[in-house]
Amino acid sequence: MNDGLNFTLGFVVVGVLLIVMTMSSSFISRLPLSAAMLYLAVGVGIGPAGLGLLVLDPISDAGVLERLTEIALLISLFTAGLKLELPLNDRRWRIPVQLASVSMVLTVAAVTALGIWGMGLPLGAAVLLGAILAPTDPVLASDVQVSDPGDRDRLRFGLTGEGGLNDGTAFPFVMLGLGLLSLHGLGTGGWRWWAVDVLWAVTGGVAIGYLLGTLTGRAILYLRTHHREALGTDEFMALGLIALAYGLAVLCHAYGFLAVFAAGLALRRIGDLPAPAHTTADDQAAAAEAPAHMMHAVGRFNAQLERFAEVGVVLVVGSLLWVVAFRTEVLWFIPALFLVIRPLAVYLGLYGTRVERPQRRLIAWFGIRGIGSIYYLMYAITHDLEPALAGRLLSITLAVVVASVVAHGVSVTPLMQRYERRKPDKHKPAGPSDPPA
Repeated sequence: MNDGLNFTLGFVVVGVLLIVMTMSSSFISRLPLSAAMLYLAVGVGIGPAGLGLLVLDPISDAGVLERLTEIALLISLFTAGLKLELPLNDRRWRIPVQLASVSMVLTVAAVTALGIWGMGLPLGAAVLLGAILAPTDPVLASDVQVSDPGDRDRLRFGLTGEGGLNDGTAFPFVMLGLGLLSLHGLGTGGWRWWAVDVLWAVTGGVAIGYLLGTLTGRAILYLRTHHREALGTDEFMALGLIALAYGLAVLCHAYGFLAVFAAGLALRRIGDLPAPAHTTADDQAAAAEAPAHMMHAVGRFNAQLERFAEVGVVLVVGSLLWVVAFRTEVLWFIPALFLVIRPLAVYLGLYGTRVERPQRRLIAWFGIRGIGSIYYLMYAITHDLEPALAGRLLSITLAVVVASVVAHGVSVTPLMQRYERRKPDKHKPAGPSDPPA
C-alpha cells in the first residue's frame, strides 16, 4: 500500500471516528467505558497489527512523539488552570498541592525502590521510571475533573489541581534520573539540581506564568472596556498566552508546564481584580461582564483543542502497542502501582486535609496515567537514553498507560455516578473557603 493511499485512508478513518464519537457521545457517557478506550482500539486497528496506516518507531521517532505529547499537555494544563476558580487562599488548595508534592515524592520513592530491588534497574533508571509514572494525567482524567469553574467539590478540585501541578513537579525527578545516568549535569554534591532544577525551575515557572496571565488578561480587558478594541480574538489570545508562557519559561530555564498552568490560573482570576480608578459607570459595568464572556470563549475553545489532542495521542499509543515487546514484570508491577503505591501515597499525602474517606478512596483510585508519562519517556529518549534501557522503560510505561485507560475507563462512570448520589458534602453550602481545620 503506497504512502499516498495510506494518507488518504487515514483521513477517512479519522473522519469516521470523529463523526461517530460526536453522534454517540451521550450514549457512551452512560456506559462503563471512556472515549479514550475507543481511541485506543482504533489506534491498534490502524497500527502495524491492523491496516498499517500509522507506523511509528518509538525510538527513532521519539522527537516527533515528544512534540505531539508536549502540545497535548500544554493545551490540557492551560485548560486545567482555567477550571480552578477558587481563591488561592482557600484551604482546599492544600489538597492538590500536597498531592503534587508529598504524594509525588512518595510515589517516585516507592517506584524507585521497586525498580531497583524488583526489576534490577540501575538507580538512575529506577528514579527516571518513578518520575515518568508519578504524574497523573490532565488529558485523560476529564471525567473526574472540575466541569464547572464554580465547583467546590474536593474530589474533583483535588484531581484537577493535581493533574495541573504534578506534570511540572515531576520534572525535577526526571532531571535527577537523567543526571544519575550521566545524561544531565547535577553539579558537585547535587547543588545544580537543587538550585536550578528544583528551586528556580519550579518557582520561576509559576511566577512567569502567573505574571504573564495576569498582564495579558488585564491588558485585553482594558482595551475592550475602555477603547472597544481587541474584540473577538479570544482563541488567538489563548494560544498566544500558552506559547508565550511556555517559551519564555523554557528560555529562562524554568518549567514551562508549570508556567502554562499558572497562566491559566491567573487568567481565570482577572475578574477578581479591582477596576482601575476614575472609570465611568459604563466602563465599570463592561469590566464586570467582560471577564465572564472571555472565560467562556477561551474555556470552550481550549476544551475542544484538548479533545483533539486526546484523539491524536491515544491513537498513537494504540499504534505503538504492537511495536513493543512487553515484559512479564508488568504483570505484578501494575497492580502494585495502582493498588498499593498510589493509595498509600494519597493517604499519607492528604494528611491534615479536610477530605472525607469516600473522597480519599476515589482520589487514590483515579491516579490516571497517560500522556504525561509518554511525554517524559520520549523526553528521556531524546536526551540520549541508552536504547536497550529505553526499550525496557517503554514496555513498562505503555503497559501502565494502557492498563490505566482500560481500568479507569471502565470504572469512572459507575464510580462517579455513585459518588454524586452519595457524596458527603452535597448538602453543604458552597462557601468561599473552608473553616479552619
